[in-house]
Amino acid sequence: MPTPILMPALSPTMEAGTLAKWHVKEGDNVTSGDVIAEIETDKATMEVEAVDEGTIGKIVVGEGAEDVKVNALIAVLLEEGEDASLIDATALGGAPAPAATAAPTSPSSVAEPAAQAAPAAPAPQTAPAAAQVPPASGERVFASPLARRLAQQNSIDLGLLAGTGPHGRVVKRDIEQALTDGVPQKTVTPQQQAGAGAPALAAGPGTSEVLALYEEGTYDVVPHDGMRKIVAARLQESKQTIPHFYLALDCELDTLLAMRKSFNERAPKDGDGKPEFKLSVNDFVIKALAVALQRVPDANVTWTDQGMLKHTRSDVGVAVAVEGGLFTPVIRQAEAKGLAAISNEMKDLAGRARKRRLAPHEYQGGTSAVSNLGMFGITEFSAVINPPHATILAVGAGQRRAVVKGDEIVARTVMTVTLSCDHRAVDGALGAELLGAFKDCIEEPGMMLV
Repeated sequence: MPTPILMPALSPTMEAGTLAKWHVKEGDNVTSGDVIAEIETDKATMEVEAVDEGTIGKIVVGEGAEDVKVNALIAVLLEEGEDASLIDATALGGAPAPAATAAPTSPSSVAEPAAQAAPAAPAPQTAPAAAQVPPASGERVFASPLARRLAQQNSIDLGLLAGTGPHGRVVKRDIEQALTDGVPQKTVTPQQQAGAGAPALAAGPGTSEVLALYEEGTYDVVPHDGMRKIVAARLQESKQTIPHFYLALDCELDTLLAMRKSFNERAPKDGDGKPEFKLSVNDFVIKALAVALQRVPDANVTWTDQGMLKHTRSDVGVAVAVEGGLFTPVIRQAEAKGLAAISNEMKDLAGRARKRRLAPHEYQGGTSAVSNLGMFGITEFSAVINPPHATILAVGAGQRRAVVKGDEIVARTVMTVTLSCDHRAVDGALGAELLGAFKDCIEEPGMMLV
C-alpha cells in the first residue's frame, strides 16, 4: 500500500514547521538519502531526506504551508509496482492536514487554549502506517513508515532501537538488523521512573487573566512565533530547575586592547587586499573562557542526575541576538584554536544564525557560554544558564575608570564580567577559581599561549 511521508521532527523541541520548498514533484523517483524538501523550523531551515525509495505519488502539503505539525501527512510515496490509483481518501487519512494559522486580532482570539481546545479526533483505523508505535519507555520515537510497518508485523518495540537514518530515524535496515541480531534491552533512568509523579513547573497568570487587567483597545496582540515560544520555555525551565548563583569580577583591558590593535594592523591581506581577520574583544573573551575551563577542569562540567559529565574540550557557546529570539552557536574546541580562527568562525556562525541557517549540531551542546552586551553600553548584568551548561559568562562594556595602583589613582579600561553558576555542579570557590583563571587570561592575553 502507499507509504505516507510525514512531517519530520528536525530537533527534539520541534512541534511544527513551515514547508518552505519541495525539491521533487509528483511522479519523481527518489531513493533513501535524496533531498526532497526544505523545512523551516523555529530555529533554522533544514533539508529533508527521503528515508525510503519509491515514486512521489502525491504531494499533500504545498510550498509555503505554515504550522505543519510533526507527523502530519505531507506526501505519499508509491513503492515498486504501485500506481497512483491506490491513493484514495483512505490512504490520505493517515494524518491531519495542516492549516495556516491566522494572527489573532482581538482578545477573544487569544483566550486560554484549554478553554477553546476541542477534543482531538481519533486517528482513522484504516491508516496503520501513520499510527504511532509507542515504545515501552513512553518516549516518542521517529521512524520511517516502512520501518513502523515492519516493527508492527514483527512485534518490535521501536524505542529499543538506535536509528541510523537521517536525524536518527529508525529505518528499514535497523529493523532487519534487529531481526538478525536480536533487540537489546533498554534501561530506564530514575528520571523516567519518577517522571509520572514529578511536580509540574509553576505557571504564571493565564492569557485571560492578563487581558482582564487592561482596557480593550489599548493594546495590540502580537502572536508568538515558534522561536519565541521555545526560548521562553527553555529559560523558564532553566530558572526553575537550576539553582543559579552569581560571581562578578572586574578585568582590566588595556594590555588586551593594545595587543588587539597590533594584531589587526598586522593582519595579512587576501587577494582583494582585505584583512584576513579582524579581531574583536569578544574573540579574546571566547578564547580566555576556553583556556580557563581547561585550567579549572572541575568547572568544565555538566550536571546529570546519574553523574557529573567532565568534559575534555572547551566547546564555548556564544549568544547571538536574532529577530524574535536568540541562538547560541558553539565554537568547538575553542581552547585549541587561534584568535583569528575563532574570529572568522564566529562571524560565519553569527551571520548564518541571523538568517536562521544553522544546523542543529552547530547550536546544540557546548560546555559553557558567553553573553556579551557590552556593544550596547551595558556595564553589568547576570545571564540565565543555557541548559545543559553549568556556567555562562555575562560580559559588560569596557569603560575608562579610576583604579588605585599602589597609592596612586590611575585611569584604566575596565570590563565587568559576571559568571552564572549551576550550584549543583559548580560551588562558590570553584566558580571563583574559574573566574580568576579567566581574569588572568584577559588581563595578560599572552598567558593564553603558555
